[in-house]
Amino acid sequence: MSYKTIRYEVGDDGILLLTLSRPEQLNAFTVEMCSELADAYRRASGDDAVRAIVVTGDGRAFCAGMDLSVDGNVFGLDESLTPTLEDVRQRRDTPEILQGVRDTGGRVTLAMYDCLKPIIGAVNGAAIGVGSTMLLPMDFRFASDRARFGFVFGKLGVTAEGCSSWFLPRLVGLEQALEWFYRAEIFDANEALEKGLIRAIFPAETLVDEARAFAAALVKDRSPVSIGLMRQMLWRNSAQAYPFAAHEVESLAMFYTSQADGREGVQAFREKRPPRFSAKASNMPPFYPWFQ
Repeated sequence: MSYKTIRYEVGDDGILLLTLSRPEQLNAFTVEMCSELADAYRRASGDDAVRAIVVTGDGRAFCAGMDLSVDGNVFGLDESLTPTLEDVRQRRDTPEILQGVRDTGGRVTLAMYDCLKPIIGAVNGAAIGVGSTMLLPMDFRFASDRARFGFVFGKLGVTAEGCSSWFLPRLVGLEQALEWFYRAEIFDANEALEKGLIRAIFPAETLVDEARAFAAALVKDRSPVSIGLMRQMLWRNSAQAYPFAAHEVESLAMFYTSQADGREGVQAFREKRPPRFSAKASNMPPFYPWFQ
């Protein structure tokens, strides 16, 4: 798939720089960008050249929200339909439901949730609406001192999207999530840092370099399979009702990794040398994906 609204650039360090690239429109989100981002995360998941992902915006903004200038339903939804919850559950991948009913922001965040590579946000400017909700499935979020955030759906008479009603309370707590949704106001990077939405603030000119260095430090001399499994285990197991559900998955993960990169890791430790891991995220253990 060739991309028109984003750039996909893999460096020699294994860091994918994924850039939202509609700078003249402040990287406003479109149905086309939804499809391209979802494809890019799926592609990165199986791309063994990619060790981690840094996401940023081209120009002054990260993403100014949905492009409200398009004709018809600006969210790309088919108003001739009368979908039910059963339709979304049973026919979610049919073209009619996928393209005409399902929330575009949610399609992107679910692709991020399924990704096997660590995702680090470098929020260079305004991140409004879907620009904020697409940050939530990232493992870490850094922002420039120029960044602004806003869950502004209430001002438009719509509701929160991008699976944000699942992600945001897990990051900042239910009360803070409710306040941001109810107020629907723009807030700055200092508030985002104070409330736990972002990890750190950097000058705009060094933001991406800081995020890349952080991403590289996460994956250097680490097994891609181990990283991928732990990302999925933490995101999914932390939402389970009982710890035994985590124990089931961890047992299989330990069983298979101990016979592959785990064996090399133990040997490298004994020999006091860096490990030479050979397993690839494109070839996961046979129990993966356990959640399907």
